[in-house]
Amino acid sequence: MPLTVADLAKSPNPLAAHYSRFRVAERLLLTGHSHQAWPDVALEGQLEAFEVAARDVDDKWERAFEVADRVRRGFADRIGARAEEIALASNTHELVLRFLSALPLRARPRLITTDGEFHTLRRQMDRLAEEKLFEIVKVGASPADGVAERLIGAIDDRTAAVMVSSVMFGSGHLVPGLDRVAARCRAAGAELLVDAYHQVNVVPMALEAGGLLDAFVVGGGYKYCQLGEGNCFLRVPPGREHLRPLLTGWFAEFGRLSQRTSGEVPYAEGAGRWAGATYDPTSHFRAARVFDFWGAQELTTTRLREISQHQVGLLARAFDALDLDPSRITRDRTVPLDRVAGFLALRSPRADELCAALHDRGVLTDSRGDVLRLGPAPYLSDRQLEDAIAALGAVAK
Repeated sequence: MPLTVADLAKSPNPLAAHYSRFRVAERLLLTGHSHQAWPDVALEGQLEAFEVAARDVDDKWERAFEVADRVRRGFADRIGARAEEIALASNTHELVLRFLSALPLRARPRLITTDGEFHTLRRQMDRLAEEKLFEIVKVGASPADGVAERLIGAIDDRTAAVMVSSVMFGSGHLVPGLDRVAARCRAAGAELLVDAYHQVNVVPMALEAGGLLDAFVVGGGYKYCQLGEGNCFLRVPPGREHLRPLLTGWFAEFGRLSQRTSGEVPYAEGAGRWAGATYDPTSHFRAARVFDFWGAQELTTTRLREISQHQVGLLARAFDALDLDPSRITRDRTVPLDRVAGFLALRSPRADELCAALHDRGVLTDSRGDVLRLGPAPYLSDRQLEDAIAALGAVAK
């Protein structure tokens, strides 16, 4: 039977049995927004990667590419895309660079983003701004419900791209209205890149229903997908055959290597033109097994959203019941919980100290500036979440 919200009241959570290597039933792992535990089947995937390499040596790549296709299908299913639209890489920074390298930045030197993006994009934009090569425009990320209008207002005919998260990594707040941003980008001839890392597999995403069929989407599996490192993707919208990303590897010529001439550098078809080069396929063997696990457990994105909302709501109510001094630690109650993604953000001037003190008590969380982030996961029980908040109350007081 698939996991339900009612099962979370059981201790241990029935799903925890599938995570024996990470001992999730014995530990208070509230790092689900950063890196979730891997189900035991992930180890089977890693072992398979070794066995295939030992058996087939350099012929392993035929099997590795088959497994990579399974990973593409897994990501595509989770965001409502097609597998052939998915390019893979070890991290999102690689993919963002490939995206940027394809833009007509000489003719359109304006890049628009927000001041609330994850460090992958934040640092790269800041570095480009230092060099004054392009015009970097940042609009405010808070409140999240006004981000779309601020982005739309900044777009002009010099804009090459808008880059924005669908969930802000610092607050966990969903960003509404990205369909309107997509429409404005389309009208202006600009591209839209949506960072969906904090949405994939915790908040349902459907590109067509969400008005994002024209958008590039970047994300990965280290967080809510439980795939571990080395599993990131770029969804490439159709109709982008005219774009020639500069920073790609020789895999981007697959299918045309024998056609190489002294003329223009060739590219593969579709998302293949955004490919990199030789990589360690172990991460894909692991990811393919985990995507199979999601299917076997019938853990759809809709069901995972129900579970996550229950858990985030429990954390919020338990935190409110502590009645702590708001000058020491508080949460934003102006945003309803149905507009919050997969974690609860608490603000405190001593967030890093609270994080360290919780770690000493066996509660793993993280902090970003003045934000303490509590990220549940579907393998945790209600009792574990309550125990974590009780520990927070003790250290905060």
